[in-house]
Amino acid sequence: MPMRRFPTEFADLLSAQGQKLLAGNHAAAGALANPRTRFVALNGLLDARQAALAGPLLEAAIGPHLRLMAQPIPPESIWEMSRNYSEILPKVMRQHTLHLDAGQSAGRRAAEAIGLLAMLRSDSYRAFATALAGRPLKRKYGLQAIAYHPGDYAGPHNDHHPEEPEARQGYLDLHIGFVTPGARSQLLVYAKAGHFSEAVEVARNGLVNAYRLPFWHYTTPLLAKRRQVETARRWILLGTFLYKAAAPDQGAR
Repeated sequence: MPMRRFPTEFADLLSAQGQKLLAGNHAAAGALANPRTRFVALNGLLDARQAALAGPLLEAAIGPHLRLMAQPIPPESIWEMSRNYSEILPKVMRQHTLHLDAGQSAGRRAAEAIGLLAMLRSDSYRAFATALAGRPLKRKYGLQAIAYHPGDYAGPHNDHHPEEPEARQGYLDLHIGFVTPGARSQLLVYAKAGHFSEAVEVARNGLVNAYRLPFWHYTTPLLAKRRQVETARRWILLGTFLYKAAAPDQGAR
């Protein structure tokens, strides 16, 4: 049977391994407390049956309310160069998104109708993020739903916000990922020791990604399975959490 609503508590979406992480008894608990660990990708933390059904539910309920966010490569990044190898690439992307904190929009009402907002505002969701962060998080946090369609991507960026006092010393992003059956592959490429040398397949149902930001990373274009371009999606439920006590975070040296 199709999934019609998300559980009220995020804990009810978790597998036995996810419950262990929530209780602080998993190997990944507190993984991002170490400044040298900027990113983790964890499989098997969500109940596999529910994770397989979540993508189609999001597509049916939230898909019609997404807004295209497209920032192409500006032509002046090439034609206004005056010196060899002086190119500068701003953050470029193409993805479809819905800010779940945005007033009483039709998209927010759709998210409420399927229980998505209640789950993402549950105590166990914030506790799950805290377990990965390994440090206290502020009670207020931002929520966003993102869908990658075939060809959608996010170019190299570091998610640093030096102009925002609460975020300039670092913060946590939590991605809960779901895919529709037509999605084939998408890679998250990230920097280690100053090079884009690490990559992980992220087009997986129930994948949990957690980021200790800022750090450099990018997402390759979503690839669809043969003859399934129209239905291929990778969905992300994104929570952005600020730390309670901001300490200087210079990352790995």
